[in-house]
Amino acid sequence: MTALQAADTTTTPVQRQAMDSQTVTSERLEQLRRDFGHLDGAQLLDAMVNDAFAGKIAMVSSFGSEAVVLLHLLSQVNPTVPVLFLNTGKLFGETLRYRDRLQDKLGLTDVRSLGPDPRIEATDDPKGDLWAHNPDACCHFRKVLPLAHGLRGFEASITGRKQFQTGARAGMPTIEQEARADGSPGRFKINPLANWNLGDLKTYIETHNLPRHPLVKDGYLSIGCMPCTDRVKEGDDYRSGRWAGTDKDECGIHVPGLVDGDGI
Repeated sequence: MTALQAADTTTTPVQRQAMDSQTVTSERLEQLRRDFGHLDGAQLLDAMVNDAFAGKIAMVSSFGSEAVVLLHLLSQVNPTVPVLFLNTGKLFGETLRYRDRLQDKLGLTDVRSLGPDPRIEATDDPKGDLWAHNPDACCHFRKVLPLAHGLRGFEASITGRKQFQTGARAGMPTIEQEARADGSPGRFKINPLANWNLGDLKTYIETHNLPRHPLVKDGYLSIGCMPCTDRVKEGDDYRSGRWAGTDKDECGIHVPGLVDGDGI
């Protein structure tokens, strides 16, 4: 197994949830929170991309069901900020077309598609069915490793995570700092929509007349890879269609320490 393939495949989804909140506190993090911790949305984005981390920050976007809100905010603040999109090779065609449409409509100038290493794919998933019997391993080489490479050189990333999405995210702050595998302070993570709820997102989309992901109207309320995304039944949690029938609810890209992007 090469360094690129190294992964803790024994880590359970529950352990990953616990690790998701394993952040560190540094002097700079405390200063950022004092200066900008009262902000969210466009105000926080503006402060982060044009001031605190100018030229050293990237947004991570799935171009999924809610992504248009954060992407629109970024387009208003600074459309030249890199947007990292994980093209796993297992996405819905509708997602790829939606990405292209939003890139043009919002005027985003630096959307970067990151894909899995074909050498790892040939070795670890030659039949393309790894998702069916080891979804954690599939997510690792299709999402975690490509994003770790894509984020090298950046001091901070912007995510679209919200507190209401999972139990592990319930206490998530708007500004946090990941811990590296050795426990030392790592990359900063900015969550401008941490305090937003589904109603806030819907209102923003309607107010700005933004295009929705085409699969939303078909009952796909949280959209990831095609084999691992189902429609949501009426009354069910909106993320219940992700890895349905399992206890998995995170792909791993927000689990600090599994892969240090600057070290691979």
